[in-house]
Amino acid sequence: MPCLRYDNRIQEFRINKQIDAPKLRVIDEAEGNLGVMDLRDALKAAEEKGLDLVLIVPTVSPPIAKITNYDKFRYQKEKEFKKQKQAQKAPDLKQIQISVKEAKNDLLTKVKKLEKFMEAGHKIEIQMTLRGREKFMKDWATMKLKEFLTLISVPYNITQEIKQGGRGMTIQIDKQR
Repeated sequence: MPCLRYDNRIQEFRINKQIDAPKLRVIDEAEGNLGVMDLRDALKAAEEKGLDLVLIVPTVSPPIAKITNYDKFRYQKEKEFKKQKQAQKAPDLKQIQISVKEAKNDLLTKVKKLEKFMEAGHKIEIQMTLRGREKFMKDWATMKLKEFLTLISVPYNITQEIKQGGRGMTIQIDKQR
């Protein structure tokens, strides 16, 4: 049995003989609204044009059907579905870990990596880990974290202020738009 979690299929539409509603509101690609018609008349009109009758909105009364080429219609719906799916993807949260004792050149390499993530459109969480006695020198650690933020050359917004955690401090930043 396939896993429904990864089901990427679009909605299936009823076409031609699969439609069971006696009356339909029919829409044509070229002429627009053709009005409410019997199912037989709508099928005949679609057949005359060499196209399919596709049931678009089955829930309203009377249901709405469109005279169109079904393959072309399905292709358009798949494109819309893919676009919506891409729009739903939120930017990833990337994490950069730094330490209070890190040397300047190590911080600069982490800044370069951070800037690459920002250019790609990701949100960044900077984690400063504190060990041993460093946990009791929070002012000094905050100063070091702010010093790291000054090294970033790309304009940014702070989405979450400095937050004290169990192992240190975190701050979230995002590229300024």
